[in-house]
Amino acid sequence: MARTIDWLYHRKSCTTCKKAHGFLDRAGVTVAEQADATKHKIDGEAALQLLNGLKTLIAVKGKKIERVDLGKPQDKENLLSLMIGPTGNLRAPTARVGKTMIVGFSEEAYSEIFSG
Repeated sequence: MARTIDWLYHRKSCTTCKKAHGFLDRAGVTVAEQADATKHKIDGEAALQLLNGLKTLIAVKGKKIERVDLGKPQDKENLLSLMIGPTGNLRAPTARVGKTMIVGFSEEAYSEIFSG
């Protein structure tokens, strides 16, 4: 299983981001590159471009985890609804791990990617 996050988009003041960082620390996962969401805004079009070359999008909202096969045609508006928050920017935390993008945080979703 993955032990490195290729790219992590987060906000230092974000409670969910803090939970994600806590999980990563406990699991011994390293982060190759970080982007501060307060300094680097990523809007809808730019967020969609982040999916280029990826196979899976995992989006976490509350207790709901949605997995999207990016190898199949996808509705742009549905992808945006999963990735973009109320500010119109990419939701934090967002992590790219290999060919997977995970938006949001849940212990279950992160365990699936980082356990083993």
